[in-house]
Amino acid sequence: MPTPRVESLTAKLEKGHMKTQEILGSLAAEQWRAVVYEEPEMWDVRALLAHFVSAEERLLELAQDVVSGGPGAPEGFDFQVFNAKEQKRLKDQSPQELLKALADNRGATLEWVRALDDGLLDRIGRHPVLGEVTVETMILAIYGHQLLHMRELQVLLR
Repeated sequence: MPTPRVESLTAKLEKGHMKTQEILGSLAAEQWRAVVYEEPEMWDVRALLAHFVSAEERLLELAQDVVSGGPGAPEGFDFQVFNAKEQKRLKDQSPQELLKALADNRGATLEWVRALDDGLLDRIGRHPVLGEVTVETMILAIYGHQLLHMRELQVLLR
């Protein structure tokens, strides 16, 4: 049975995912081309969704690495280079394919988190942006990262 901390994490992840799917799933075709960011590279809404897909994959891998005794992100990890490579990797995916991939990735994250106990949540490793943090913070960062970008997107779409 999941601990209260695990239940809290999964509830946030589920809530955030439902909101993201609700907003992105209701966009008209032309809204996918709206520019969200111009620097360091131009990202439209589709590119932002691709970023969500790759970030969730990689952040889950890093948290899993820490739980299994690894360090997490390598020293000097360059998330700008990572983001550029991931945009190229996912450039041919449609918004619908990316929404499905995001749902699959969040499902994998939730399944993994539900199997954790409090001792594993307290392990420390390197997050690519936050530095040395607990696994719990890494999981919260998956939720918070998407929430931050979605808030910015909602302002743009108003």
